[in-house]
Formats: sequence, C-alpha cells, structure tokens
Amino acid sequence: MHEKMRSCIVQLTTKCKRKVDTKYFTRMQVKRTISDAMKDGDANGNTNEKCSKVKTASVELASRLDGLDKPTVWHEFSPLAVKHQSINLGQGFPDWNPPQFAIDAMIDAVTPTKQRNANQYARSAAHLPLAQVLAEEYSTKWNRSIDPMTEVATAVGCTNALYCALQGLIDDGDEVILLEPAFDIYSAHVKMAGGVPKYVPLRSKPLEETDHTANAMFYLDFDELEQAVSPKTKAFILNSPHNPTGKMFSRKELEKISEIVQKNPQMTIIADEVYEYILFDPENSPHISISSLPGMFDRTLTLSSSGKTFSCTGWKVGWAIGPAHLTRAVTSVQQWVNFAVATPNQDAIAVCLKKAHEPYEGHASYYEYLAAEYKRKRDLLVDSLKIAGITPIVPDGGFFIMGETSKVEFPKEYMEEVTDAMPTNPMPRDWAMSRWMTKEVGVTAIPPSAFHEKESVHLAKNLLRFAACKGDETLLEAQRRFKAYFEK
Repeated sequence: MHEKMRSCIVQLTTKCKRKVDTKYFTRMQVKRTISDAMKDGDANGNTNEKCSKVKTASVELASRLDGLDKPTVWHEFSPLAVKHQSINLGQGFPDWNPPQFAIDAMIDAVTPTKQRNANQYARSAAHLPLAQVLAEEYSTKWNRSIDPMTEVATAVGCTNALYCALQGLIDDGDEVILLEPAFDIYSAHVKMAGGVPKYVPLRSKPLEETDHTANAMFYLDFDELEQAVSPKTKAFILNSPHNPTGKMFSRKELEKISEIVQKNPQMTIIADEVYEYILFDPENSPHISISSLPGMFDRTLTLSSSGKTFSCTGWKVGWAIGPAHLTRAVTSVQQWVNFAVATPNQDAIAVCLKKAHEPYEGHASYYEYLAAEYKRKRDLLVDSLKIAGITPIVPDGGFFIMGETSKVEFPKEYMEEVTDAMPTNPMPRDWAMSRWMTKEVGVTAIPPSAFHEKESVHLAKNLLRFAACKGDETLLEAQRRFKAYFEK
C-alpha cells in the first residue's frame, strides 16, 4: 500500500476510534464522524486531498440493536459514585473474595499433579463432572431423575444461559412476558433474539396495608398476566427471589402461574433462580422452583449460577436445567458461539457444589452460613435506611432491598437535570433522588425506573434499590453517612 495512503487510514482509524470511545453514537453520527475525519485530514496536516482516495464503508449497528447502544443506568451511576466518592450500594456483586475451599478448588483444577484434567476444552454442553453434580443436586431438589447428558447445559454465567435460551427458542415477532420491574438484561436479550417484550407490572400495596415486607407489598395481578398472553406468547421469564423487589413467589402464586401456562401450550417458563440459596426465612418463605410443580418440568427451563452463591461473579459459570428439548436451545446456540465454558471454572464449581453441603464456620453447611451472613447484612442495611427516613421493604431473599422514599425531600432542581441515560424526560423522581443522594449524602442506590418501560416508570417514583451484598465496613460507612446527613 502507498505509504501516504497507509498514513491516512491510520489517522482516520485513530481519530474515529477516539471519538467512538468517548461518546455514544447513532448510526448517522458514526457516518458523520468518518466524514469529519476525512475533511480534517491526518495529524500531520494532510487534508482530504490526500485522504479522499481512501474509501470507507458506512458503520452501522444492526437494527436489532436499536436503542440498546445508548448509555444505561450503570454507565451513569457507577462513574457518578466514583466522582463524588460515594458509597456505591448500586451494583449487585460482593466486594469480598470467595470462600477458601472455592479458591483451593480453582487452584487444583489447573494443577497437573491434582489430575483434574481441566486445562483443555470442556465438552460443549457441559464439563461432565459439573453436569453430574448438577444432575444429582436437582434430582434431589425436584424428586425426579435428571440426566446429566441431556438435561444439563452450562453457560458463561446465567446471563449467557438466558441469551442462548432465547436465541434458541424465540423467532421474529414472538412475545416474551417480563414482570416489571425487570432486570434490564431481560428485555435486551428478548429484542436481540427478534422477540417482543410484553410487560406485566408487579403491583404494590400502600405501605399502611402491609407489614413492609417484599412478599406482602409486591403482588402479581393474575388477570393482568392472563390478558398479556396471546397466541404469539412464546416464553415467560420468571425470577424468584426477584430482582429488584426481593419478592419470593409462594407456592400458591406459582400454582396460579402454572395454571395459566398449562392453558397455553406454546408457552415456556424460563425461571431465573440465581438467588435460590440466599434465603432469610426458609421455613415460612421457602424458595420453590416452578419446575417442581406437577406438569411443569417439561414446560420449564431453570437457570442459575455459581457467582452469587460462592461470591465469584468473575468466574462466570451458569447453567440451565430442564427437559432435553429445552436444554437443547442452550447447547445448540452455545456450540456456535463460545463453544464451551472455561473448563477450570466449571471443574472448580463442581467441587464447590459438593463442599457447600459440609459444615462451615460453625454452621451445618456453607449454604446455611451464606444465608445467615446475608440476613445479617440485610438487617444492617434495613437499620441504616430507617435513619435516612426511608422505609425498607424487607425481602426474604436475594441481594437487594427496596426502600420507599416518599417521606424524603430533596431539592427540586435535581428533577430538572437532563442526562443521556435517564429513561424519560423530565427526569423521574427516583432517578433524580439517587443523583441527589450520591452527590449530597454520599450513598448511591439504583433508581428502579431503570427496570421499567416508559409507560410504567411512574410506578418506581418513590422507590430506590439498595444492594446488601457488600462488606461490613462498606455498609457501616453508608450508615455513618446517613447519620451525618439526616441527623445533623
């Protein structure tokens, strides 16, 4: 290639890349950036006269990504928390290391003398030692025999399992029911699969009519659910314990859902159960898999993962359990995408799942220890929210606590701000309040309006989501800041 032309292309590529890295672009903006770069010339002052012979293709994102390339709540609030040195109780990941037995298992997985044979590609569907352990676990839970060869699929975290499942099950125009507030990844995955999200809100009762628990306050209107079902409805994503509300669906509620699904043979339940072991009152509010209900195994693909349970979200080991005709949706996609999950990670989790049943730190099992620790952290955060005048909606499971904020006042000018990520204009109250709390109080929460469509954003106006999955010092510092601001 002619040296001047080579220089021109390098300069154009560098210039465009720098702009794309610092700004979110529409399709026309990307085209304009390339055009501007051509006009401006290279860093040596060469004009478009020397660069004009270089032909560049238009850069366009696929139409299925329309709206998905804009900034998200995470792009806004994580940097905002860093900028203002705020305690970030927004994102849901533990800020401590996995238990030592998990770290030891990972080391053993890659150590040749341990003879785990986990340094090469795993079987695409699932690393067999992990598939066998998962089959044993779910066979016991559901009181049925699970085939490790055909009814277990592993994935790069639960997120990847969901992506593969929807790619494998959803055709263009198929509808997928989501319960709002819905974890934002759900709708994105549905749209990328060519599907159409259909939203059904979890309704909330007035505070004075409840005991301020998530199970009592948030409820599903089954008439609304049934009305949302159409002949195009292909799937229903059910998350319990629910993110962000902390609600756990009771057996009675799951039976009602089951009745609706069984009247619609085209529907599949995709059950996201990543918080299944983080339970605070298992006797009165147990976790129940809808797959275990009569007639529902063949209609349900159950997803879970190791990240939340073993505090190793970076290991990204998730799985899908269900009948072969549903797990095949995951394996058929995965074999052409990432082929297999990292073998050492799968191998380590296979060991962890067995170790978790053994006594741990004075508890009968690691699972009991985990639940007790999270309950203690939940209670600490509940007390902190009360200091701020926020009414905690106490969950019986999961990482998160919703706080009712109607009694908290903040400057109205915050609602007049405009940001790229805000879901509506004018800015929703919960969004503005979280920005104010980050800047002025020094504690960051996530506004639940991020988990709603525009039409239902108003349902989140008096709520904020706080993550309890943080170290004690982080939670205590948040409490100190609440005291310093609200008790002054």
